[in-house]
Amino acid sequence: MGRTSHHGYPTMELMTLVETGTRALIGAVFGPPAGGETGYASRLLHLLRPDMLVLWDKGFDGNGFLAAVRATDAQVLGRLRANRRAPVLTRLADGSYLSVIGTEKVRVIDANITVTCADGTVFTGSYRLVTTLTDARRYPAATLAGLYHQRWEHESAYYALRHTIMDGRVLRSGDPAGAEQEMWALLTLYQALRIVMVEAAESQPGTDPDRCCFTVAVQTARDQVVQAAGVLPTDPAAVHCAGLIGDRILTRLLPLRWQRVSTRKVKSPMSRYSTRHDDGRPDTSRTITGLDISVFEPCEAHPQIPAVSRDDRHTAPADRRHRILALLEEDPTRLWRPRDIASHFGDITMETMYRQLSRWAETGLIHKLGPGLYAATTWSPTPLA
Repeated sequence: MGRTSHHGYPTMELMTLVETGTRALIGAVFGPPAGGETGYASRLLHLLRPDMLVLWDKGFDGNGFLAAVRATDAQVLGRLRANRRAPVLTRLADGSYLSVIGTEKVRVIDANITVTCADGTVFTGSYRLVTTLTDARRYPAATLAGLYHQRWEHESAYYALRHTIMDGRVLRSGDPAGAEQEMWALLTLYQALRIVMVEAAESQPGTDPDRCCFTVAVQTARDQVVQAAGVLPTDPAAVHCAGLIGDRILTRLLPLRWQRVSTRKVKSPMSRYSTRHDDGRPDTSRTITGLDISVFEPCEAHPQIPAVSRDDRHTAPADRRHRILALLEEDPTRLWRPRDIASHFGDITMETMYRQLSRWAETGLIHKLGPGLYAATTWSPTPLA
């Protein structure tokens, strides 16, 4: 819990693993604000299964976290940070390309999204995605880019927790133990309502759980508890098999969802006004009438190795450069660490080794595949697509 001397209220960080189709909770962890999202997220990895596809935003872009997720045999579709440099190893027919992050073989998709709104407004955005689904024939790049948009269902789960159930209130307990009890009670209520909503949707084949209104479920449950409304129905035969809550949900189904778009707004804790970075998206929600996804191809897969590297021609002898490049070429599938390379040559200090490898990677002489991992430019994974 945060100290009240620094915050208006104690703060708690919640991390959840949510099923996209139903928005039901698979798992949740919470506690004091951590230094990064991946710390709490790592405590949920034991819930992943080989038949799962994990969607995440660029806040989870990290070599170690990707490797930990892949160790569960789950597949990944996530967003990369703008400064992530992924080597182009093999270009695929749909415009995506095979690459490597750390020691994990992945596929990278660079896509532009053009959105046309009902009022004629047009704006563009971009996705830079990474996935372990490397077969471009089975999983086309444009399809995966459209699928990634479904990650926003996770945000709907948080909205239901914070706004629909809590209605703007904060946890009441003044100590960590009490706040923990309240949080588990909140998550339990949320999950129970989601289960009822899914069961109600499944009782009518073809009904998308998206059409079930969480507000209706909450209000019906509250009436049953506070007012004892409908606890003993006057006509049991008229009540749906999913109970009164399920009956109310099915009689008040939402219309089929229209695609909409609006900017992300961040509420400042010191002001009632919203602040945002101007990304071109409209301030208010607008209906989308057109959505075009175009995948653009990367540069050349294997850059030409220059005879002399411009950045190091005055700092490293040419024979040393060629000796190191020859060493990497001898075993092109190996991922080399600077200390391993330096151990082959007694006249190179570790500081010099790190500096020169970094420069050569920037100019295309070698591939940098992760923190302290290098390979020859002829390195390529086993063909996967």
